[in-house]
Amino acid sequence: MGPLQIKEILQTAPENQAVTLKGWVRTKRESKNAIFIALNDGSTIHNIQAVAEPGQFSPELLLSVTTGACLKIEGQLVESQGSGQTVEVKITDILVYGAADPDAYPLQPKKHSLEFLREIAHLRPRTNTFSAILRIRHVLAFAVHQYYNDNGFFYLHTPVITASDAEGAGEMFRVTTLDLNKLPRTEDGAINFKEDFFGREANLTVSGQLEGELGAMALSKIYTFGPTFRAENSNTTRHLAEFWMIEPEMAFFELEDNMDLAEDFVKKVIAYALEHCKDDLNFLQSRLAEEEKNKPQNERSIPLLEKLSFVVDNPFERLTYTEAIDILLKSKPHKEKKFQYPVGWGIDLSSEHERYLVEKHFKKPVILTNYPREIKSFYMKLDEDGKTVRAMDVLFPGIGEIIGGSQREDNYEKLLERVHEVGIDPQTIWWYLETRKFGTAPHSGFGLGFERLVQFVTGMGNIRDVIPFPRYPKSAEF
Repeated sequence: MGPLQIKEILQTAPENQAVTLKGWVRTKRESKNAIFIALNDGSTIHNIQAVAEPGQFSPELLLSVTTGACLKIEGQLVESQGSGQTVEVKITDILVYGAADPDAYPLQPKKHSLEFLREIAHLRPRTNTFSAILRIRHVLAFAVHQYYNDNGFFYLHTPVITASDAEGAGEMFRVTTLDLNKLPRTEDGAINFKEDFFGREANLTVSGQLEGELGAMALSKIYTFGPTFRAENSNTTRHLAEFWMIEPEMAFFELEDNMDLAEDFVKKVIAYALEHCKDDLNFLQSRLAEEEKNKPQNERSIPLLEKLSFVVDNPFERLTYTEAIDILLKSKPHKEKKFQYPVGWGIDLSSEHERYLVEKHFKKPVILTNYPREIKSFYMKLDEDGKTVRAMDVLFPGIGEIIGGSQREDNYEKLLERVHEVGIDPQTIWWYLETRKFGTAPHSGFGLGFERLVQFVTGMGNIRDVIPFPRYPKSAEF
């Protein structure tokens, strides 16, 4: 299975045995007595130190051993003389796979801003911060699949190209093979999509939910985990144009079951990361503390590991939207007009309201339920009062909403009424409506934006820093 990785070598007992290192140079320093090369291959946050004697290698070879160069080093694994590591490698041979001109290589051993690193997204995984984030991202993705597999769910691949708009938001990327310079027209001058590849308008999916529900109506419990696309012209730290969504759909689950699953799921997945990413999380915790050291104490984040344990160890507070509005209306920030956005029954809660409930009022994660029907999607089940729907949003410290879900409307007439109400053409989702005619069942589901989860677990302030190649307005360089 290829050579031993640096992670494995660092955990090996040193017995002067021969080892081969392959990786990229993080730093090289020379003293009177030795030359020290710190090598990293991405398998761990920790570098391995390789040591050569002065004069052991030609000056020409050593000149090409610079930060960013890729090397193969042969040597003996010995106990480390210095502090900070238990083992090091006494070099016997160096092969330079690829040099990196120090005058041109942009990642020199100094502090780089996250904005600068976004401009060199092809190289930023070589930094400690981004290699840590990408390893954690992998562990979280693995934990997601493991969780659903262990709980009897089937992984359903829903289409990336669709003709439906699951959210009714209309902010979609169009998919077409038409020549944009010679668009075919109908007699009334509209674009003739009958001549397009699919013979109709098509777009990149905004959610796998509707198709996911079809799967749940046959397999009982399914989940999707795939890319979704929103063409929102949104330049915030919380939005991407391309992101990954985890969407479980469950037949025979009512709102309470949906909440239980959402809470158990995020707790287990975060606990898995806490167990398997200790070194990376410790590094990111220190990084965050360093970044915030000049802020006043009350503006600093909760230490990262503490924040994650806080979610894993606390039962989530559950209350209705109406109860939450009452709390906000009685709150100090509302009375002192500190909230930027107004509070009142019927509003879509903003992030500041959600964070007040989680961080100040309850001091634990919160699940809000039974939102006004007007501010929620057409597919959510109406409550008996006709005013609210069986929605649920899970709110976390630092980021506000992390999960949005609901019990789905399983009554054909009621769903059709809502479809007309929000202005969707029933013909575009005839297949979705039909599941309510043929063996309908109570069912529920939710959506979790994977990047929001990765952002929460890594403590990163900007969602563009938790996906390898972020897509946002005016940015599709890499």
